[in-house]
Amino acid sequence: MSYEFFVARRHLIPHRGRIFLSFITMITVMAVTLGVTALLIVLAVMNGFETEVKERIVGTNAHVIVLRFGDQGLGRPDSLAEIVRRVPDVEAVAPFVYGKAMMTADGRADGGVIKGILPELKDSVTATTRYIETVPGAPPLEPEPGGTPGIILGVHLADALQLSIGERLQLISPKGMKPSPVGFVPKVRSFVLSGVFRSGMYEYDAGMGFIHLREAQEFFDLGDRVTALEVRVARMYEAPRTAEAILSALGGFPYRTNDWIGLNANLFSWMRTEKQVMFLILALIILVAAFNIASVQIMMVKFKRREIGILKSMGASRASIRKLFVLQGISIGGTGMAIGTVLGLALCWALDRYEFIKLPGDIYFIDSLPVRVEALDIVVVEVAVLVLCVLATLLPAWWASRFDPVEAIRHE
Repeated sequence: MSYEFFVARRHLIPHRGRIFLSFITMITVMAVTLGVTALLIVLAVMNGFETEVKERIVGTNAHVIVLRFGDQGLGRPDSLAEIVRRVPDVEAVAPFVYGKAMMTADGRADGGVIKGILPELKDSVTATTRYIETVPGAPPLEPEPGGTPGIILGVHLADALQLSIGERLQLISPKGMKPSPVGFVPKVRSFVLSGVFRSGMYEYDAGMGFIHLREAQEFFDLGDRVTALEVRVARMYEAPRTAEAILSALGGFPYRTNDWIGLNANLFSWMRTEKQVMFLILALIILVAAFNIASVQIMMVKFKRREIGILKSMGASRASIRKLFVLQGISIGGTGMAIGTVLGLALCWALDRYEFIKLPGDIYFIDSLPVRVEALDIVVVEVAVLVLCVLATLLPAWWASRFDPVEAIRHE
């Protein structure tokens, strides 16, 4: 053990006559502890929200979508799907139809996006069925011969139309309008509500409807064509790269691809910016604690002026004196950082385990705070704390190292 560390530790031990200095030191340690705890909890909660949003987006959308330029859709979807399946990292492929329609029920009307799916393949590509609520005996999407096809609506869309499962509604599409003596008549088809879709994302819950793929092809006059192919990949964060590989396998133009990261780039950018801003705001707590460390060190220099003079008269160098006071600052900051890390991780575990902070489920898509601790956040917080603590000690340490030993002892 170096003598600098030994002296630094002795200076931090409370002694009679220096209770005030010890009290200020304890407050400084508590300030660092509070700052580290707050930072870890807030970053963990923001990570949890970000993860939840990504899971909801991926749960309702595929990782990659394969489309064709123009509005004619994709022909030979089965052949194209076979080509896509042979691309490395691709796990599942499913065709779908996408179009807009008006919905009416008992004089009430609303608009939305209708998506035609194959129920047996849809869950292999996305987690849509996880968010579908239905009742036993509800009519299926694919009707019996001569029966009425089923439809699944977003929960807010169903509420706007005041529909319950088993009730009828009509879809109205301007595509395929036929002339009549009174003008062009839009296509109208009756459906029965099979279930509701509750993803927690208002954009989908208030404007999405699902019907069987063949019903959608007929309703939008697509024949055997589809709007696009949905693709699930093994590594969701490598979706942009896999999308490029799929496009290359299909020969490029007239095909094109979208991926879930590119389609939601603005949302993810906003969440990253919000996390950075919150980190900077909460880091002010640690910055205040760093100023407290500087104040404690300045008072320590004044109290220990004679001891510093004695050390220098015994041969201690300026660098040795600077090291002594830097070690004191690191000890104060490190103690607060260690306690704050343990306390912050413990509170994060408690929030995740017991969920004692509840959220209104009708406003948010979750009913408790999501928590996700990332190792990188812990490292960044602790490095930032140590850097600030070291910087806070430099001026007092430099001041102490400049003392003339004779003057320091005489001053005392």
